[in-house]
Amino acid sequence: MEVFAEYLSRIANPQHRARTEEVLDWVMMKFPNLMPKIAWNQPMFTDHDTYILGFSVAKDHMAVAPESAGIIHFSDEIVKAGYAHTKQLVRIPWNGPVDFSLLEKMIEFNIMDKADCSTFWRK
Repeated sequence: MEVFAEYLSRIANPQHRARTEEVLDWVMMKFPNLMPKIAWNQPMFTDHDTYILGFSVAKDHMAVAPESAGIIHFSDEIVKAGYAHTKQLVRIPWNGPVDFSLLEKMIEFNIMDKADCSTFWRK
């Protein structure tokens, strides 16, 4: 978690900081082969130097960014989980639960879908 320590220290709201730390820690425990890093001032995880998933915080939600392919693939499940989304990110409200099962599926999808990807972003 050391790689994210400075980022987490800048989250002013203690509940938001704790939730963000919980989610980042969960990803690191569940997917120990992913590389945690800070890029574009946001925590993210990569696999063989290709982007898998990123996070950011806003006033009303934590944003999860699995790239548009992940959003499209899981659009129905995202809506069923009660989350709003755009083409690039899913909004997890601070006042609701994190659907770790959905998060796990998105990460697994990106790992498999990008197994042969040689670029950071999908083309």
